[in-house]
Amino acid sequence: MRIDLHCHSTASDGTSSPAGLVAEAAAAGLDVVALTDHDTTSGWAAAIAARPPGLTLVPGAELSCRWHGGPWPISLHLLAYLFDPAEPALAGEMARIRASRETRAERMVHLMRADGIDVTWAEVLEHAGGGTVGRPHLAQALMRRGLVDTVSEAFLPEWLGHRYRVGKEDLDVFDAIRLVLGAGGVPVFAHPRASIRGPVVPDVAIEEMVGEGLFGVEADHTDHTPAERAHMRAIADRLGLVVTGSSDYHGTNKTVRLGARTTAPEVFEQIVAAATGSGVVA
Repeated sequence: MRIDLHCHSTASDGTSSPAGLVAEAAAAGLDVVALTDHDTTSGWAAAIAARPPGLTLVPGAELSCRWHGGPWPISLHLLAYLFDPAEPALAGEMARIRASRETRAERMVHLMRADGIDVTWAEVLEHAGGGTVGRPHLAQALMRRGLVDTVSEAFLPEWLGHRYRVGKEDLDVFDAIRLVLGAGGVPVFAHPRASIRGPVVPDVAIEEMVGEGLFGVEADHTDHTPAERAHMRAIADRLGLVVTGSSDYHGTNKTVRLGARTTAPEVFEQIVAAATGSGVVA
């Protein structure tokens, strides 16, 4: 079985619609794909309706979180699988984070316009198509003007990485784990050692997350070096965590392809068995 447990659609910052994503997953030879848009479940219904025969869909989300245990807060992401999307506490916090993302993006547009870049908020919203607004939507606006060639270039410090970057609200990671568990979901730490993205939390933070109910770590990720993958596998083995692998697919916003990293069938079965909020769609 080929299992990819981390993919994005136009419901957040991917470029494939939820229906298009499941079609692409089937065409790529995947047996199982997870839809894990940022802080939203809005793509679930369309993906479920369009699921091709033979493809198993795992409804999920990627939650924007922060760890406050060091000298400064560190942002991180938590993958939540098979939770109840109607559970009030988690749904309410996800709505709050989405609203924060939108406010943040609008402020970034104002900063760019103040520098003479003619990006408009109406344009960004139109291209987000009702999905969770994120920096990739702003990057695409810069690309349309020929100011940058790729999303990665737009994320450099002279653009959205620093000059026009605005902070956003996040969930405390321990609160996020408790909320996911309270909604019957399964929490997995996304790309925990991706130092290429910026500061990463220390091992002690992962130990503390396990104490709150963390179920696994996404060790096999494109942004991890071989040494980082090995380090995370050693931690998972020591702490009794499952290890997942995923593409973190964003369509044309990134070069990584569906199925670039995969999860072992026995790990997938453990995740499904642990969930009580919702089930896979097969």
